[in-house]
Amino acid sequence: MEFTLGQVASILEGKVEGDENQKVSRLDKIQEGKPGGISFLANEKYTPFIYETEATAVIVSNDFSATKEFKTNLIRVEDAYNGFTKLLEAYAMMMKSSIVGVEEPSFIDPSSQIGDQAFRAAFSYIGKNCKIGESVKIHSHVHIGDRVQLGDHVIIHAGAKICADTIIGDNCEIHPGAVIGSDGFGFAPQGDGTYKAIPQIGNVILEDNVSVGANSTIDCATMGSTLIKKGVKIDNLVQIAHNVIIGENTVIASQTGISGSTVIGKNCIIAGQVGIIGHLNIADNTTIGAKTGIIKGIKKPGFTHFGYIGMDMKNFLKSYSIFKNLEGMEDRIKELEKKQ
Repeated sequence: MEFTLGQVASILEGKVEGDENQKVSRLDKIQEGKPGGISFLANEKYTPFIYETEATAVIVSNDFSATKEFKTNLIRVEDAYNGFTKLLEAYAMMMKSSIVGVEEPSFIDPSSQIGDQAFRAAFSYIGKNCKIGESVKIHSHVHIGDRVQLGDHVIIHAGAKICADTIIGDNCEIHPGAVIGSDGFGFAPQGDGTYKAIPQIGNVILEDNVSVGANSTIDCATMGSTLIKKGVKIDNLVQIAHNVIIGENTVIASQTGISGSTVIGKNCIIAGQVGIIGHLNIADNTTIGAKTGIIKGIKKPGFTHFGYIGMDMKNFLKSYSIFKNLEGMEDRIKELEKKQ
């Protein structure tokens, strides 16, 4: 797809310095820019490249001031990094929305409904009594179980599994291999030492604008719903157990595990390899550092927790400054004991 610089500037709410009728069809790094490409300058250490690049245009912040001549056109915006991000988003959305129709072989049960401008790739499956919104993109080897509801502009990438009764809102994206709505880990111990599976009869609800990373899993509720609220972003290889609730705009990094019935507040940041036990409440705006283990609830919002077992980060760092010097302290204590 080709766009004039004037069209790009309109998308970014910016202003062209140069020929707004020149066309671009590609996104380039500034140091590798060639004719027909567009790049951006947001980091000062890349400034020398703007005088050398062959890119047709470079997105710069309004405060950029050239110190010598350059060949490229400029698109001035309030913030170059955010501007280029917005362009990437627009480009990705156009690429994703450009595919429509049905590839064969694919299957949709006659009892299910699907909206206009949808795409179903080869080897995709849609079960009974599903309601699929408009402009939904369902890629190859996706399995959608019975009674699933998908909102508008949902993208389900290759190999993802959406289990029965799952509800997914508008503008959600499910990446390859993710499993939404599989059984929660519920087993009742028996007198003879064995375990009996507890039926998991609930579902999963994803509100609008949720992203679920590749090979992540979100278990259905034992009863009721596992709830992922609007704007939540989940990285690859994350496990969310049954009846968990994740608050709005919380982000969760890779290899985190959240046990059953825990409630995470809104606008939280959970780093990689965090472990959170079940039946806890985590306050809004909490940050949890990488590899932290959380075994009790967090009541005060806005704090950073770190370490195993997790504690307030300032307290952890104070304790660690003592811990790392324990060997020397032990030697001094022994010397003092000898003098007594």
